[in-house]
Amino acid sequence: MRDKRRVNMDDINLHYRFLNWRRRIREVRAVRYKERLKRMLRDGDILRYHGNSDEVGCFIAARPLSRRNRYFEVTIMDTGVRGMITVGLVPQLYKLDHQPAWLPHSVAFHADDGKIYIGNTVGQQFGPKCCRGDRIGCGVSPDPVDGQLTVFFTKNGKEVGNVEIPASPEGLYPAVGMHSLGEEVLLDLNAEWGMEDDDGQMIVDSHEEDWGRLHDIKVTGTLLEYIGKGKSIVDVGLAQARRPLNTRFHYYELEITDAGEKCYIALGLARRDYPKNRHPGWSRGSIAYHADDGKLFQGSGVGDAFGPRCFEGDIMGCGIMFPRDFNQDGEGEHLFYSF
Repeated sequence: MRDKRRVNMDDINLHYRFLNWRRRIREVRAVRYKERLKRMLRDGDILRYHGNSDEVGCFIAARPLSRRNRYFEVTIMDTGVRGMITVGLVPQLYKLDHQPAWLPHSVAFHADDGKIYIGNTVGQQFGPKCCRGDRIGCGVSPDPVDGQLTVFFTKNGKEVGNVEIPASPEGLYPAVGMHSLGEEVLLDLNAEWGMEDDDGQMIVDSHEEDWGRLHDIKVTGTLLEYIGKGKSIVDVGLAQARRPLNTRFHYYELEITDAGEKCYIALGLARRDYPKNRHPGWSRGSIAYHADDGKLFQGSGVGDAFGPRCFEGDIMGCGIMFPRDFNQDGEGEHLFYSF
């Protein structure tokens, strides 16, 4: 009887040891694959600085780059006060009080000065500065060579340059740093880096470089898709072209491929610093034709009856009728807009 009871107790102890072992594995995995951030707020794919500009904010992704996923991108939505946005790679346990690449075993490209930093607070001139609307990408070569890993950086889909750093057995994790009020980026940890075709030309599957500003708008080729919440009047998506209309390119069109729930689509023109959470036509320095009610809005939240409502399959256009003797720098000249 005693022997049988002792065997049962041994079985119970072994069972509990097994459960503790499984729990420990889950805890280790939870720590290993958990993103880390400090003085930043994350809302979906949006990262925002949440400090007082005296302290660095840092984000580190949950998983390192790998052979299957070896590239990521960040789109600058707002440069804030100083535009001190950094994109690069760091070890998993990198200190969050430092910009990526200020400490050893890390590398990063800094948007404010176009310099690259490699484990040091002193950077080297590397590429162009980046501003609102620019996409900064970072990727790694498939396999290290002689213990060295090639890290490359891109701007708007074009490679800026590359550097070699010692490969890390634990891998290097995507990181984003910020350091001033108002800084905001769109994070894409699943971005793909195009391969070269037979003619040696880079395959570009997106027209994002045509757009100077994108807010709650996703670009896929020539398709624009609203990805915001759509719950209130300020949940507006805005896509603003990088270049203004001019006497040579004075007209553009869009086709409504999906009207969504209420077809709140507006087409028009706006000043460069137009508020990102306002429909074109609602605020000063803009004019727009709204598809849902056929009204024309000219710097006001109240529109005037203008044309027919538009639906899925309709093509809307907007252009400027420049005077024959139009002077780009002239003041007081009246322009005629056509829709």
